[in-house]
Amino acid sequence: MLYSDLDQLYRKPFFSLLQQSRAVHDEHWTDSSVQLCTLLSIKTGGCSEDCSYCAQSARYHTGVEAERLMEKDEIMERAHAAQKSGSTRFCMGAAWRGVRAGTKRFESVLEIVREVAALDMEVCVTLGELGEEEAGALHQAGVTAYNHNIDTSPENYPNIVTTHSFQDRLKTIRHVQDAGMSVCCGGILGLGETVEDRLRMLEVISEFNPPPESIPINALMPMPGTPLEGSKAVDAFELARMIAVTRIAVPGARVRLSAGRTRLTDEAQALCFFAGANSIFYGDKLLTAANPEVQHDVALLEKLDLKAKESNRNAPAPSLIPDQPLSPTPK
Repeated sequence: MLYSDLDQLYRKPFFSLLQQSRAVHDEHWTDSSVQLCTLLSIKTGGCSEDCSYCAQSARYHTGVEAERLMEKDEIMERAHAAQKSGSTRFCMGAAWRGVRAGTKRFESVLEIVREVAALDMEVCVTLGELGEEEAGALHQAGVTAYNHNIDTSPENYPNIVTTHSFQDRLKTIRHVQDAGMSVCCGGILGLGETVEDRLRMLEVISEFNPPPESIPINALMPMPGTPLEGSKAVDAFELARMIAVTRIAVPGARVRLSAGRTRLTDEAQALCFFAGANSIFYGDKLLTAANPEVQHDVALLEKLDLKAKESNRNAPAPSLIPDQPLSPTPK
């Protein structure tokens, strides 16, 4: 969708925008299901990148210590707990610049993916940059979706990250799509960006061909020690407005209410669900169903008459849109 169209949508009266986004949602998502995703950091800290928002960067003094890749048995224990608590997608993230085929750590990740996939859970990973060979190996091992956010607009990106480029992000996404995996790609609100930056980010994502399978909309949680630690909190109405525009721009994607959700009231979350969000990260620390955060989420979904989406590992990745350019196309 063109920036001019996105801008026109964004500036509509709030309730008119939400009415339109809800109509689009109901047209494409008739089951009112919410995808419950659990995120686990399988390798924390010590990252060589300088992403201004990230406490895992080795360049900042955030108190996050560099750790080794978690043992497979511990990861599987967490995956079983996530499945027991109702999650249908298990997302594993590692604080690396990227991975290379043939290395010990990449082979370890492939083995972990195979084990998690055997639980019949959808498997999502985010490991940094990927080449063609690595993307193909992950898909063959059982990865259903690869998360690689573009964070912000191409114009604002150099203000947030300098150790890799916006085009590097697009290159990885292209490799993921070519390998047959679904793309999970979104951004972060609260990076000091303008409304124009937010809409330019969405313009890029909405023009992916194949389209993204899911779009996380994150609200920055300023981390002490990072360059963005003093950033102002994102307004809940701005978040809902952005979710609504995202729902209209990419109607077939799951729009994920992601980082920052724990700071929202139940009422604000309900507004975001009405605007078109139909996926969340579930459970604050990936514990069992006795975790109060998990129970709170369950109760909220019940109040809103929303049901958890069932796992579907066999769902195909989004297809190419005929007669449209293949994208993203790195320069």
